[in-house]
Amino acid sequence: MDAARLAAGLGALGLDGAVSTGDSDRTLHSEDLTFHRPHRPDVVVFARTTTDVSQVLRFADDHRVPVVPFGAGSSLEGHVIPIEGGISIDLTGLDEIVAIRPSELTVTAGAGVTRLTLERRLGEHGLFFPVDPGADASLGGMAATDAAGTMTVRYGKMRQQVLGLEAVLAGGKVIRTGSRATKTSAGYDTTGLLVGSEGTLGVITELTLRVRGIPAAQAVVRATMPDVSAACAAACSIVATGIDALRIELLDDWEVEAMNLYADTGFPAGALLFVEVAGSAPQVDSEVEEAKEMLREAGATNLEEERDPTRRARLWRARHEIFFAEKAMAPGKASLSTDTCVPLGELDGALRRAREAIDRLDLVGGISAHAGDGNFHVALLVDPDDAEEMTRVDRLTAELVDHALAHGGTCTGEHGIGLGKIEFLEREHGDQLELMRAIKRAFDPNGVMNPGKVLA
Repeated sequence: MDAARLAAGLGALGLDGAVSTGDSDRTLHSEDLTFHRPHRPDVVVFARTTTDVSQVLRFADDHRVPVVPFGAGSSLEGHVIPIEGGISIDLTGLDEIVAIRPSELTVTAGAGVTRLTLERRLGEHGLFFPVDPGADASLGGMAATDAAGTMTVRYGKMRQQVLGLEAVLAGGKVIRTGSRATKTSAGYDTTGLLVGSEGTLGVITELTLRVRGIPAAQAVVRATMPDVSAACAAACSIVATGIDALRIELLDDWEVEAMNLYADTGFPAGALLFVEVAGSAPQVDSEVEEAKEMLREAGATNLEEERDPTRRARLWRARHEIFFAEKAMAPGKASLSTDTCVPLGELDGALRRAREAIDRLDLVGGISAHAGDGNFHVALLVDPDDAEEMTRVDRLTAELVDHALAHGGTCTGEHGIGLGKIEFLEREHGDQLELMRAIKRAFDPNGVMNPGKVLA
């Protein structure tokens, strides 16, 4: 179906949202934050209600038109790129925070609500939501990619926060999974199946999430370490001794330089480890001192403690903007960020292997890690038009994944599969791919939901 007929057919549905074939809208919905080649959809639909989404999916399934959900466009593996054209369904209009329930520590919100919007509203009730990817991502997109962030070491990823959701399946059927109850033993976990499905099984339109109370006290310890190995040793010690850290974040010296240049942070040169603890004031006092002692034992050469809320927020904002700091190191080049995750005891070896490979393959980039859970990122500055350089990038990615899988890890801890890691999913779960394809067919028999992603 050509774009004009597609737009006319969608327009005849009487949607509350707008249907657009404009160049600017199609271009905006052609890419995410990655180096993956953009591809414009034929039509963009700006959904306002679940009914809009249902009508679009029914129409798309009837006419075998691809549909790709779009939130903030901040994903990192090409998830929202409509590689087969069709319909990009923009969910930012589903932006209502339906209910905040402080007494039961839950919130229900539309898929288009962004992380920072939710944070501001929850803060009015003394609450916060613990999943914090660097970008101001939408909740629907965070659920679709099973997002994580800096607080995973204490609270887990998105899947652990979603109690229930509303989703629209191919063909337009609306389902509700889970409930507001904090646990259930009722049947298969369809909530968990939709979380992390990257738009290939359905479109998430509303979520009920766990939230937490803002701790009475918080403190960040920033430590300059002799090298990445010393930082990993300190992180392992802190986790092993039972300190209930809120965050343990690691940046290598290249990343520290990038952050200093971009955000004027003025951190000492060298590998940096950030350790944040939170709880009652006596607990924080005790755990800060215990963490400092372990950092000193691991060789910390500079220790700074920060408790002021404004300065702590400024520090974490700089950490969350590291993607943009990396890009600023080579204007005009594209930023490629890949991730793997290994057991915590394997993190040091994985990071050393990553740095050796970056240097050996004559690539430019740095390493950051959620050092409390073994998830690390390699950020490279590349020219996607340089075929020889991209061949070296592919070699690096393959080496990182092979090393992770050989040491009990996974090909991606939080970025997801999308376009970029389909071959590595096969390496990791080859014996399960037919089962995954059967699930895909059960949800989407005509293959219209985000085709070409996750499963080849």
